[in-house]
Amino acid sequence: MNIVLEPGASALLDALHRAGFAAYAVGGCVRDSLLGLAPHDWDLCTAARPEQVMELFGEKQCIPTGLQHGTVTVKRDGRLYEITTFRTEGSYSDGRHPDSVAFVPDVREDLARRDFTINAMAYSAEEGLCDPFGGQEDLARGVVRAVGEPLRRFEEDALRILRLYRFAARFGFVIDEATEAAAKQLAAHLDCVSVERIEEELNKLLSALKPGAYLEPEVLAFVLPELPPDDLSEAREIIDALPAGAEEVTTRWAALLLPLGEDGTRKALKRLKCSNAVIDGVSTLVKEKAPCTPTLSLQAKRLLGKYDLHTVQQLTALWSALQPERKDKFTALQKEAGTLTAQSACCRVSQLAVNGRDLMAAGVAPGPGLRRALEALLEEVITGRLPNEKAELLAFAAKFSAS
Repeated sequence: MNIVLEPGASALLDALHRAGFAAYAVGGCVRDSLLGLAPHDWDLCTAARPEQVMELFGEKQCIPTGLQHGTVTVKRDGRLYEITTFRTEGSYSDGRHPDSVAFVPDVREDLARRDFTINAMAYSAEEGLCDPFGGQEDLARGVVRAVGEPLRRFEEDALRILRLYRFAARFGFVIDEATEAAAKQLAAHLDCVSVERIEEELNKLLSALKPGAYLEPEVLAFVLPELPPDDLSEAREIIDALPAGAEEVTTRWAALLLPLGEDGTRKALKRLKCSNAVIDGVSTLVKEKAPCTPTLSLQAKRLLGKYDLHTVQQLTALWSALQPERKDKFTALQKEAGTLTAQSACCRVSQLAVNGRDLMAAGVAPGPGLRRALEALLEEVITGRLPNEKAELLAFAAKFSAS
C-alpha cells in the first residue's frame, strides 16, 4: 500500500488529531491512491462535529456547506477540502436523500453507509488503512461491489445504479454479480433522480476509455427510453472506436443517439436538460452525413464553410467509426481541414477579399442579388476557378450581375 497524503489534507488531519479527534482521508482519494492515480479531490471525515471543525479552523476559513449533514468546507492554501463528521443515515423516502442523519464516533459506522467497497475505505498516517468491507481486495480483483446488501444500497439512492456502471467503465472493472442483479431489478427507481444528475452520470460514463460494455440495456431503458434497444449493440462498438475523454463526449453522444435522427436527438437531449450548446453540437453531428465521393480539398472547404475545425474533427472521427473501411479517407479529410485552417484558406463568404460594400461600389445592386453574387464568388474561389483577389472578384461580380 502506498498512500501519500496531499500536503493540505495532511495538515488538516494533523490539526484534527492534535485537537483529539479521529480523522481520515476517505472515499475516492483513498481508492485512487491505491490504484496509483492522482486524486482530484481530498475528502476528509472526522469524529469532530461541524461546530468543532469550524471552531478549530476559524470561521473565516470555513464554509458551512451542509451542516445538517455534517459537512464543512475548509479553505487552505487556495484549495477546498470537505470535512464531514462520521455519520449514519436514516431512511431514504425520496430514493435519493436521507431523511435524517446521526453523528457517530466510529469511522466504520460511517463507511457502512457508502455505496461501493472501493469507495468505503479511510486512511490516516497514524492508523493506516481502515477497510472493513474488503475494498482493497476488490481493487486488486478489479470488481465493483456494493457495501453490504446491494438492494438496500440502491433503494437508498437510485443514482448509485448509474454510478455502478460509471465506476466499472472508468476502471475497466467487472461488476459483482449480486450487485448488478440488484441494479437491474431496481432500475425503474431512476425515475426518482433528477434528469440533470442522470445527464452528469451519463457524460462521465461516455467519457470512459471503452464504455460500450457498460451501456446496459436494462438500465438505459429507464434513462434513455427513446433509444431503440436493438440499435444499442452497434452503437456500443461505434462508441468504443471513438476517441475517449470528457472533451470527446459530444461525439459519443452522437454515436449513441444516431438512430433517433436530428429531431429525436434534440428531443432526448432537451428532456435531459442538456445545454443548448450540447444539443446543437450533438444534433449537428447526427444530421451531417458522410460524403460518398469526397474530393479532398473541396469537401474540406465545404465543411469548413459550415463548421469550425473542431466540429469537422468530430465529424470525421464519427464517420471513421461508422465506416471503418473508409477511415484513411476521413483521416486525410480531417488533416486537409487542419491544413486549410492553418493557411486561413477562403471557405466562407466572410473570408472573401471583397465584401458587400465593395460589390455595391462596383455597381451591384443591393438586395437578394448581392447575396447571390457573394455566394457565386465563394463557389468560384473554393473550386479554384478564381483566385481570392479583389480585382478578379470584382470583375467576375460585374459579369455575374449583368447576366
